[in-house]
Amino acid sequence: MTFNEGGSFEGGRVRKGGRGKGPVIAGGGIAAVVVAVVVALLNGGDLGSVLGAVSDQVVQPSGAEDTAQQQFVEECTVEQANTERECRLSATALSLDDYWSEALPQQVGVEYVVPEVYSFTGSTQTGCGAATSAVGPFYCPPDQTVYIDVSFFDELRDRFGSSGGPLAEEYVTAHEFGHHIEQLTGVMASADRSGTGPESDSVRIELMADCLAGMWAGNAATNIDATRGVPFLQEITPDQLKDALSAASAVGDDRIQQSATGSVNPEAWTHGSSDQRQRWFMTGYDGGTFQDCNALEASTL
Repeated sequence: MTFNEGGSFEGGRVRKGGRGKGPVIAGGGIAAVVVAVVVALLNGGDLGSVLGAVSDQVVQPSGAEDTAQQQFVEECTVEQANTERECRLSATALSLDDYWSEALPQQVGVEYVVPEVYSFTGSTQTGCGAATSAVGPFYCPPDQTVYIDVSFFDELRDRFGSSGGPLAEEYVTAHEFGHHIEQLTGVMASADRSGTGPESDSVRIELMADCLAGMWAGNAATNIDATRGVPFLQEITPDQLKDALSAASAVGDDRIQQSATGSVNPEAWTHGSSDQRQRWFMTGYDGGTFQDCNALEASTL
């Protein structure tokens, strides 16, 4: 998905930082924690407990201090937004803000509140507990912040088998914003996220976020950036859409379980199958509304 030429994107939307010396991960390093996180989530662990477990394994070297400096992604040109990940993240967040600031009041009667977006490396403290890059992108409801280590996009391609591409990265960001929309509308609070299984609320919350991401993607090429006077993005090409669907498929529970354990256990699902994630994204993309995306009320998934 390509940002349209015309002007530049304002800075200050995305905070960034990380630990200067980096954490030491007890028990085998980052790779071991990635596996632990995946297995924990696929066996019913909620995000808060998983982050807590990960934080217990993060050990700072003797005398080490958190040297993160509070910085922001600065103003980006369109070329930078199309080629550099942090600029793409910032421009995508601006596009999502613009879309949801209109769509949410119109469709649900709820005022849009801009979420924080934090691009970090190594590890960080959040309202949900300590987190490392191993957790992958996530939304933390208590502090209403999206956390992303952009190096995850390499993991998405190299470890999980996504085809990659800009729209795949933007899909991930839009999915996390979808959780913010669920938080603002009370959907997150009404869901029982303690359960697992193919019909569980845990799965329904994730599929709804995929659908909400699809809503944004389906409208981003017509949404006008008031600052620049042009649509945020060019029309999505078939190949770009395939990239987004590839990313959705790559993080399906069945695919991750098969890769991590060699078998598939639907009763441990927390995010939905590859097929479900693609279908719900397309529901939003093909003109779906907030109500169409409300997987909590769907009779079938």
